[in-house]
This record gives sequence, C-alpha cells and structure tokens, in this order.
Amino acid sequence: MTDSTISLKKKILSATLLILADEAENKAIFMENNLNQNQANQSEVNNHQAQEQAYRAAASKFINETSLDKMHEIAEAARRKKMMEPPKWVMPEDL
Repeated sequence: MTDSTISLKKKILSATLLILADEAENKAIFMENNLNQNQANQSEVNNHQAQEQAYRAAASKFINETSLDKMHEIAEAARRKKMMEPPKWVMPEDL
C-alpha cells in the first residue's frame, strides 16, 4: 500500500469514528431526555395520587360528619341557586 492510500484510509477511519461518536452522543442525549420525561411523568402521577387520596379523605370526613338532613339542605340550596341562573345557550359550533 502506498502512503497516500494509508493516509486516505486513516482519514476515512477517523471520519467514521467521529460519526459513530456523534451518534452515540445523540443516543445518550435522547435516553437522558426520555429518562427525565419518565421521571416527570412519575412525579405527576404521584401528585395526582396524593390529590386523589386527599379528596377521598375529605369526602369520607364529610360523609361521616354530616347528617343526611344537612346534605339534603346543601343539595336543595345548590338546586335553587342553579334554577336562579339565567339559561345558558349552547351553540352548535361549541359542541
């Protein structure tokens, strides 16, 4: 092999290694982004579960501490309030 052929092969090898290194870096960045997104999603799920648990606790407390007559009064007041509101028109394009 001539020196120019060896030099050309070294340049090709060097360029190939740079391309492979760049691809490896891109894959690492992609994997890191996916990991960060998964962690964010898990955090959101945990937050939602905590909110749901708090809601359940509050609902259970309300049910246990409020008499049925009081619940009926609350419902009746909400119904009267709703009946006092003006009608709401729903346009077909809003559906």
